[in-house]
Amino acid sequence: MSKVKTSHVCSECGTHHPKWTGQCTGCGEWNTLTEEVISTGLAADTSSPNAPRPASSDARPPVALNDTSTETGSARATGIAELDHVLSGGLVEGSVTLLGGEPGIGKSTLLLQVAHKWDGPVLYVCAEESAQQVRQRAERLGAIRPDVWLLAEHGLGEIADAIDSTQPSLIVVDSIQMISDPVVTSAPGSVAQVRATAQFLVNLAKRRSIPLVLVGHVTKEGDLAGPRVLEHLVDTVLSFEGDRHHSLRLVRAVKHRFGSTNELSVFEMTGDGLTGVADPSQLLLADRKDQIPGSAVVPTLEGRRPLIVEIQALTSVAPPGVPARRTAQGIDQSRLAMLLAVLARHCGVPTSATDVYASAVGGVRIAEPGIDLALSLAIASSIVDRPLPPDLAVFGEVGLGSEVRQVAQPDRRFAEAHRLGFKRVLAPLRSPDPIDNIELIRVSDVGEALRAAGLT
Repeated sequence: MSKVKTSHVCSECGTHHPKWTGQCTGCGEWNTLTEEVISTGLAADTSSPNAPRPASSDARPPVALNDTSTETGSARATGIAELDHVLSGGLVEGSVTLLGGEPGIGKSTLLLQVAHKWDGPVLYVCAEESAQQVRQRAERLGAIRPDVWLLAEHGLGEIADAIDSTQPSLIVVDSIQMISDPVVTSAPGSVAQVRATAQFLVNLAKRRSIPLVLVGHVTKEGDLAGPRVLEHLVDTVLSFEGDRHHSLRLVRAVKHRFGSTNELSVFEMTGDGLTGVADPSQLLLADRKDQIPGSAVVPTLEGRRPLIVEIQALTSVAPPGVPARRTAQGIDQSRLAMLLAVLARHCGVPTSATDVYASAVGGVRIAEPGIDLALSLAIASSIVDRPLPPDLAVFGEVGLGSEVRQVAQPDRRFAEAHRLGFKRVLAPLRSPDPIDNIELIRVSDVGEALRAAGLT
């Protein structure tokens, strides 16, 4: 006999609360508590720490630390070079990878291409689509294979049975928010269901040494939906980024237990699916026009991979009595506001009554502070209606006192700028001498940078 009780769980950190409150006591977030229905047995009190727990039939005995092997499972290539690059060689046996991204960005397309290239049988759990829809996409991609098994089910029992019958060497679950455990009474996608189903699948994959890829949704803020425990359960978290209105897609490792998190993969969405981009900087600058005010080129670093990105700014005088607008695309909004304040306070650039629209071209998102100086010059260039020199690249972090600070790995930025034909680089004062034949213009503050770029 069982009884039913309810609990409230935070969707951000998974903390349990006996009743609903506005703020989570675990992580401090507001309005994140969701009701969870729990069935408990009356035959035994399992809440007591002394209550017996049945051991698993295939439990592993403890192993002495000095007898433990340091060898990990070998990584198997996915067949897609760009994806193998960010995975440090491929998928490790028994590893669990969580791929997160916005709806329609191309997650299912990428994983269907992986299933086609994978060396061995694949079980593809298409919980969000029918098998016919996946087959149609596979035909468009030319990814038809006889040993790729489709399972359009949501229950854990059906997935476990399918694994027994197909004996796959790779499992893809698209997506984890649609899978349900019949033991848990909550609806699919709830905190309890996501936690329970993910734990079951992770244990199953590790027991059988089968690589598992889970697809996860993201929130409007760009964070993975569901409890934080989901990210802790898996070995690798991949972030699939990009603008669905642009062809460029970025895959970066947020967490990776088998390699570096400083790698980045770049794809282009084409009619034949996602294709790796060997030279993303060239692609991002392909449509750039010279001698246009409000444009600056910055060598950025995405992990350890250098990228040349064009930063654009458009300014106009705000109507009288109307607050000035600040709009940023692919750039941190608060960073833009800070740079506008620095330009107005320390450089005499009129920004208080100016509408400012800033963008990183190509649909990429740039969070590193190395773009500060380039964005500042792009804004000033638009205000004075004077273009920057076409052979000039700019990088550097800007402080609140308008000082230009050093950023990481300037040598790689110099090399990438030189490779793409830029002859001059505007950089922080303490930058090292460039190895390549490139003119380095050192500046100590934003005002000096404006003068060096011919904007004052």
